[in-house]
Amino acid sequence: MFEESEDTPRVLVTGGAGYIGSHVLHALSDAGIPAVTIDNLSTGRRAAVPDSVPLIEGDIGSADLLERVMRGHRVDAVMHFAGSIVVPESVEKPFAYYRNNTVNSLTLAEACVRMGIDKIVFSSTAAVYGAPESVPITEDAPTIPINPYGASKLMTEQMLRDAGAAHGLRSVILRYFNVAGADPAGRTGQATPVATHLIKVACQALLGRRPALSVFGTDYPTPDGTCIRDYIHVSDLADAHVLALLHLRRGGGSLVLNCGYGRGASVHEVVRTLEAVSGEPVPAALAERRPGDPPQLVAAAARIREQLGWIPKHDRLEEIVRSALAWERGLEG
Repeated sequence: MFEESEDTPRVLVTGGAGYIGSHVLHALSDAGIPAVTIDNLSTGRRAAVPDSVPLIEGDIGSADLLERVMRGHRVDAVMHFAGSIVVPESVEKPFAYYRNNTVNSLTLAEACVRMGIDKIVFSSTAAVYGAPESVPITEDAPTIPINPYGASKLMTEQMLRDAGAAHGLRSVILRYFNVAGADPAGRTGQATPVATHLIKVACQALLGRRPALSVFGTDYPTPDGTCIRDYIHVSDLADAHVLALLHLRRGGGSLVLNCGYGRGASVHEVVRTLEAVSGEPVPAALAERRPGDPPQLVAAAARIREQLGWIPKHDRLEEIVRSALAWERGLEG
């Protein structure tokens, strides 16, 4: 374990009270890596933050707050999760997404440069690829986002690349595919009541917390007609972030990496797996396709393993679904 002293640098985690950020804080804590987090608690939960991690309630759009935290906690690296993530909402409220995801990321990157911090791990998304023409999707595939959420993340990626060239800000950009599941130890999970992620919604439907799971489209060119996605366990994703931080702290260069397993599961397969794990039926209702939903999104996943030495530990769909259901059962209805 890492021995902390008053002079030990910390990693600043933005959005650490949220779903993925809180899992990363627990992974950092497990690895003995000191951290501090800023979260405005608009969607995050104070209880999700480990007791060992100082939580500063505030907004990363404040340059003064960022500099005070960076200076006061001897921050030497940043992990950036704070942002808005609901695709349909981004279509309805594009300015809010560009402000929260892009403008605030600019404020954060500028603060890093001013404070001499040259390491950042950025939470990006497969939505930057848009509707790809072929799968699996490599990191070199064209980036043509089809909604403001994906566009706002891609703009931040470009800012980080430009900041690297101009100011030496090294970044590891992690493009998430479909993140699901919960901490196997039950310490944190996805607690947003109005969820849009398939596995959480399916668990809510099974537990009677919503009338049914809507299956959007059954006529896609896939084996069973439903969309296929590459589901990654949130704890494996958290481990990837720790490895990315260590890569940068060792002096490693900037990287862009997909975060997925390289294989997909259809909506029907997810439902059948949840029913097998629980022994209960999932109420489901067939619905029309949603605009912009590609038939398949599956990562080419070799680069992250090669560059970071990442070895997933929870890559069975049954384990992802079981951990999500266990967490959901523990929440109040």
